[in-house]
Amino acid sequence: MSEGPLQVLDGTQLRGVDLSLRHDAPFTGANILDIAHSRLSSSLFGLSLPHPLKASALTRLHTSDVEAFLSAQYSSDKASDVLRDYIAAIADELKDNPLVVSILDGSTLRLLLEDEDDFAMLAENLFTDLDVEDTGKISKSEIRNALVQMGVEMGVPPFSEFPRLNDLLRKHGVDGEENLGQAQFAQLLQSVLQDLEEELSKENVVLIQNIQIINGSKLRKLLANELELNSIVEKVLREKPEAKDGLGSTEIIRNFLERNAKELGLPQAQADEGVVLLYDAVFADVIKEKDGAESDKEKLAKLVKNILEKFAEQLEVNPVFQDLA
Repeated sequence: MSEGPLQVLDGTQLRGVDLSLRHDAPFTGANILDIAHSRLSSSLFGLSLPHPLKASALTRLHTSDVEAFLSAQYSSDKASDVLRDYIAAIADELKDNPLVVSILDGSTLRLLLEDEDDFAMLAENLFTDLDVEDTGKISKSEIRNALVQMGVEMGVPPFSEFPRLNDLLRKHGVDGEENLGQAQFAQLLQSVLQDLEEELSKENVVLIQNIQIINGSKLRKLLANELELNSIVEKVLREKPEAKDGLGSTEIIRNFLERNAKELGLPQAQADEGVVLLYDAVFADVIKEKDGAESDKEKLAKLVKNILEKFAEQLEVNPVFQDLA
């Protein structure tokens, strides 16, 4: 999770978005969305929002026929309302499903280049990895692979996201057939990274990370939905007869929640020691209050609700970051 300076986009960045329209002519729905997306991008580090997020925001506006909405014409006043509601819907989407982005602004590279020892070690390790035949020489063109190996974690954007990187490499003649020793390789890498740092400081690259933030928002929606909550209780009740003798209700509930974590909006405990400790803490609190082998649905519902509320409270204060599978 150290992929360059990270930012969490949770909708709070949109509080100051300009909601005014510049003229009074009629607007189509498509015009309104174009205006909204331009202003959203300005508030979100130049990021173009993912299509699924924008589609979900439109759903929040109860726009069942998207094509009709895009072609429909709106007066200036109505267009202003739609613009405001759509941006509010985007903010709500980001609140429920925050995005984690890396902002590559050259700062990571700058720190690396300023520390001579760290840079020397990096250059040596890269050279060793690329010198697969152990000849002490590698082609100048291997600089390209060195940058790929460094990756976003060290502040280097993918070539696909920053085509100008190809221009930098051409400037340094890296496509030639010349072979380099370790010292020459380190010198060339340093020059390329210095130029890249300067370019990124002028034009940042923003990348959405494959990371999910679990902050309890989905749990709170579940807790507010009596039908969904009752459905969970029914599923837990069906598991009780199959449970091992003497297994208490909290243990049965924990097993159920861990198996269904993703669907419920809980963090997954597998291979994540911090999440295991979170589960331990929540259930330790519940056991202190009361545990048993209740089969009564009302008592079980109360216990499940109590546990989920504790998770929601903990996750709101300390959200969990997990890589998306």
